[in-house]
Amino acid sequence: MNPYILAILLFGLGLGTTITFASSHWLLAWMGLEMNTLAIIPLMAQHHHPRAVEATTKYFLTQATAAAMLLFASVTNAWLSGQWDIQQMTHPLPITIITLALALKIGLAPVHAWLPEVLQGLDLTVGLILSTWQKLAPFALILQINPTNSTILIILGLTSTLIGGWGGLNQTQLRKILAYSSIAHLGWMILVLQFSPSLTLLTLLTYFVMTFSTFLVFKLNKATTINTLATSWTKAPLLTSLTPLILLSLGGLPPLTGFMPKWLILQELAKQDLALTATVAALSALLSLYFYLRLSYAMTLTMSPNNLSGTTPWRLSSTQLTLPLAISTTMAICLLPLTPAATALLAP
Repeated sequence: MNPYILAILLFGLGLGTTITFASSHWLLAWMGLEMNTLAIIPLMAQHHHPRAVEATTKYFLTQATAAAMLLFASVTNAWLSGQWDIQQMTHPLPITIITLALALKIGLAPVHAWLPEVLQGLDLTVGLILSTWQKLAPFALILQINPTNSTILIILGLTSTLIGGWGGLNQTQLRKILAYSSIAHLGWMILVLQFSPSLTLLTLLTYFVMTFSTFLVFKLNKATTINTLATSWTKAPLLTSLTPLILLSLGGLPPLTGFMPKWLILQELAKQDLALTATVAALSALLSLYFYLRLSYAMTLTMSPNNLSGTTPWRLSSTQLTLPLAISTTMAICLLPLTPAATALLAP
C-alpha cells in the first residue's frame, strides 16, 4: 500500500477514536465510530484475496448495524428525555439498546459470531489493530454511559467468558483462537464494569499488552496455524521458550501479568456478594487456559511433525522491528509485582 494512503488511513483511525473519546454528544460519538470503521476497511481489504474481501464485508455489515442501532437509540433517548448528552442517559430503553449496540461493536457474546470469522480473513498486523485499537472507542462510550441495567452486563460478561473459552477449544487456526481469547477477556472486563470502572481499564490495558506481544510473536514466525507454530523453534529458539509464558499470562496464571486483573476482578465480585458469578467466571478461565496450554505444548514440547503441512518453510531473516516485541513480552510476563501500585491507583 502507498505509504501516503497508509498514513492518511492510520490518521483517520486515530482521529475517529479521539473524536469519540472527546465527545459528550451522541452524534459526535457516532461520527467518530463511523470514521473509525471507514478508515480500517481499506486496511482490511488491502490484500486482494477473497478471504480478506469477505472478512471486510462481514466487518462492514456488523459495524454498520451496530452504528445504526446506536444512532436509533440516541435519537430515541433525545425524543424521550430531550437530552443528547452521553452522561445524561436516564431512560432504560435507550441505555439497553446502546449497550447491546456497543457489545456488537466490540464482539461480546452472544453477538460475537462475526469476530472469529473476520479475524481469520485478515493478516496479523490488521488483526492486531482490530483486536486492540478498535476496542477503545466503544469501551470509552460503555464506561461513560455506565449502564444502570446490571443484569444485562453480567449476562453479557458471563456468556462472553464461557463462549470465549468453549469456542477456542477445537480450533487449529491461531487467529480464531486469538479472537475467542479476545471475547473471553472482554467478558471479564464487562463483568466488573459497573462495580469498578478503573479495574475494567486496568484489565483492558493488560489485555492490550499481552495481545500485542502474542500477535508480534506470531508475525515474526509467520505462523497462522498450530502446525506452523510447531516449527518455530528452528527459527527463534529463545523466543519460542518465552512464548508459552506470554500465552499462560493470557490464560491468567500466576506469577505472570495476566493473573493481576483476574485476581482483582474475582476479589471485587466476591466483595459484591456475587460468589456464583465469580465461580463461573473462574471456571470459564480454565477453558481458555486449556487452549493456551495446547499452543504452548505444540511450540515447546513436540518435535515438529514431518508431514508436508509441518515442514519448516524457507526462512529469510526477518525485517520486523524486535524492540516492540521485546518491550511487550517483558511487560506481558513481569508486571505482576506492580499489583500494589495498580490497586493504589485504582482506589477512588
